[in-house]
Amino acid sequence: MFDSVKEIVEAANNTGKPISELIIEEEIKTSGLSREEIWKKMRFNLQTMQNAVKRGESGKGVLSSTGLTGGEAVKVAKYRQTHRTLSGDTMMGAVQAAMATNEVNAALGIICATPTAGSSGTLPGVIASLEKRLNLDEDALVRFLFTAAGFGLVIANHAGIAGATGGCQAEVGSASAMGAAAAVEAAGGTPQQCAEALSIAISNLLGLVCDPIAGLVEVPCVKRNAIGAANALVSADLALAGCASVIPADECIMALDKVGKSMPAALRETGIGGLAGTPTGQAIKAKIFGKDA
Repeated sequence: MFDSVKEIVEAANNTGKPISELIIEEEIKTSGLSREEIWKKMRFNLQTMQNAVKRGESGKGVLSSTGLTGGEAVKVAKYRQTHRTLSGDTMMGAVQAAMATNEVNAALGIICATPTAGSSGTLPGVIASLEKRLNLDEDALVRFLFTAAGFGLVIANHAGIAGATGGCQAEVGSASAMGAAAAVEAAGGTPQQCAEALSIAISNLLGLVCDPIAGLVEVPCVKRNAIGAANALVSADLALAGCASVIPADECIMALDKVGKSMPAALRETGIGGLAGTPTGQAIKAKIFGKDA
């Protein structure tokens, strides 16, 4: 597989193939599976994402067992139907799908971890908005996921994707960067523009801490995925407009790694610092697990 974003961009430019195709070919080589088998697996991932979105935004939505999260994706849906949204309907559609997915995750439903369960709503949010905005068919959406996966692998190998080791920048930040890069290709952008979108997305969320209240993947996780999806779309648009990141993609990933390692443990998924450490955050923890927890 590719070891850097630079390698991906160069291979795409040299071969004239889309990044999604390069990732499919590499997966065939490394896994030993046929193209049909690989495609079927990724198509299943897509369908899992779409099913989670549908469940989270239908009826009254879903509620977690703690009562901390749930039902807000439905509120967004109703808001979109009755108001002129400030962010625009495409953006709020992404927000709705992202929140729906993470609410399903918090309710112990079935989601596709992309790249983690805590960041599982970001890519579905981007997909839901682009499917309608660009009129993408299923094949195009599957290719979107292969492109995202290729960039995600580089991030995982060089910076990590776990909140416990790198904060939420490693989870939602990575997912947002993956979505931004894949969105550019889906919109007809160049391989270099994909890299620029990834760089911008990482830069925008660099330093984001992981501070789940009571140690649960609910608050602020659900709404952070909404921001992750929105950041991906903004970053993609900036890249498509010709805007560039001053810092190259691979160096942004390097910074992501260094910043994550420099974070104190209290801000890396321990449920101690940040929002989890506030009086309200601590009170919620005590209510759920008891005062001695």
